[in-house]
Amino acid sequence: MEDRDAWFARRTSRWQDWPPDRLLAAKRRLGATISVVIPARNEHRTVANVVGAIARSLVRRIPLVDELVVMDSDSTDDTGAVAAAAGAKVYRTSDVVPETGSFAGKGEALWKSLYVTTGEILVFVDADLTSWGPHFVTGLIGPMLADEQVRLVKGFYTRVMRESDGSTSTEGGRVTELVARPLMSLWWPALAGVVQPLAGEWSARRNLMESLRIPVGYGVELATLMDTVAGHGLDAVAQVDLGSRAHRHQANHDLALMAAELLIVADRRRPGGSEPVADDLLQFVRHDGQAVPVLRPVPIVERPPAATVRARTARARREPGQ
Repeated sequence: MEDRDAWFARRTSRWQDWPPDRLLAAKRRLGATISVVIPARNEHRTVANVVGAIARSLVRRIPLVDELVVMDSDSTDDTGAVAAAAGAKVYRTSDVVPETGSFAGKGEALWKSLYVTTGEILVFVDADLTSWGPHFVTGLIGPMLADEQVRLVKGFYTRVMRESDGSTSTEGGRVTELVARPLMSLWWPALAGVVQPLAGEWSARRNLMESLRIPVGYGVELATLMDTVAGHGLDAVAQVDLGSRAHRHQANHDLALMAAELLIVADRRRPGGSEPVADDLLQFVRHDGQAVPVLRPVPIVERPPAATVRARTARARREPGQ
């Protein structure tokens, strides 16, 4: 598609194109504020390295990041304490706007972060990264400061996966390649130029995020991409090559659960789309030589736009008893 190819050439850059000192000058000129949000659940082994690297490079050395926040999604280990010691402000998702309830999931953490951060530009970084660098953050900030039309920036990278024998390969990103990219190519071909639609590292303008419905689980990345383009056009999206990335990889059964959620998110956004007829996934495990069925719930809830919730709450406070 000509539009897609033209978009790719126009809206794709490399992290090296966005040096921190140039970004700092642009930030000061524009008066922009930037928040980095790290959703985390039981990531005490890696979260300190992620937080610490950003705090050293982009908070203290170059004051590019105004807020460094970890959203602790009800961890049962010491993720929160470790993140705080490394330099982050930590919030437990269940404690943020508790009147709205709480769900487990990445999207829930990102939605709740909208109530505890103030930055006009939000940068999201996963907590389980083992091969990465603070240039992930600067790369994702760059297009935002360079062009006010850009509302969403997706990262992409070589996905490094450690095999069971200790070797490494670049065959990571299995749900991206087996589910998300086929969906994009067949039903939303204009979006097929987005290299990694499910990338966990991305940035968005606050006013965009507060206007969108947010799936509570792993569908947040796909939903945000699709809804941004639907509402603002393809040129509202840019992407940046961040180099290579490694993190903890999940088992196939867990990836299947992610895939099921993505199918629901995509179908809801398809013309004439429908709701699923079930909200759980039947899987089979081997136990004592037998195939045993296991039902796992699929996250299907989508949070309403945060701006709508805020308006409703403000109205209720002005009109008590109504």
